[in-house]
Amino acid sequence: MADDTPVRDVTDDEVAFFEHNGWVRLPRLLGPGHVAVLRERALEHLAGRSRAVTTKVDQAFGQSRDVAETDGHFRRVALAPQLGRAATRLLRGVAGVRVQVTNLLVKEGGGGHGATEFHQDFPWMPMDRSAMLTFWLALVDVPADMGSLRFYSGSHRYGVLGRSFTRDGDDQLTQHPWLKELEPSPPLDLAAGDATVHHALTVHGAPANRRDTPRVSFTVTYFDAEALYTGTPYRQTDDLGLTVNRPFEHPKFPVVPHA
Repeated sequence: MADDTPVRDVTDDEVAFFEHNGWVRLPRLLGPGHVAVLRERALEHLAGRSRAVTTKVDQAFGQSRDVAETDGHFRRVALAPQLGRAATRLLRGVAGVRVQVTNLLVKEGGGGHGATEFHQDFPWMPMDRSAMLTFWLALVDVPADMGSLRFYSGSHRYGVLGRSFTRDGDDQLTQHPWLKELEPSPPLDLAAGDATVHHALTVHGAPANRRDTPRVSFTVTYFDAEALYTGTPYRQTDDLGLTVNRPFEHPKFPVVPHA
């Protein structure tokens, strides 16, 4: 597949920052023309999403999962060799990565959605290793008071800290008050096309959107292509016929080119 997606490579300094902190900001990751196309497509997809509020996640943001499976614009970004190279560099010791999930996220302003409580991504996952990260791409300008992500720097070094979003009071800061001794990332003002990346063990969250316009973003999560399936119950994988202790060799988890 010819690569015409204007995604830039990450720099050595960005890799070093990520390794130390478990997150990094990537200014101008995607070119403005392509961001405009993705924004228009995202608003179409999100308009048709389910608006049922059945979980704590639904209270924090709306979403349209696996968007790259049906929309070629998002698929080209998710499979861009530059992102494959970036993910492979950021996850030290990983030879290649697979796509775990793509998602469109919206955090409505005006009280439509609340804060996203602090959590780790990995505790739910059915992979046998935690080499996983998420690119969070702003599709609109996202000043900090619109709900850009916040991270506890270095929290990825402390392993799996437990699940969140299951009951009242199970956010990571309530479960582990010592996390407040770590340095929180500063409030981040993101322009459309900027991104943040965070490790699946990095504790992160987001404040409510204090503006009247919605926060809209595209996320793609990558994991070690050699990771094995553990059989842990997980809605995304339960009915795929995956074999325990074998790699995720299934069309839902394509290996990303990075040569």
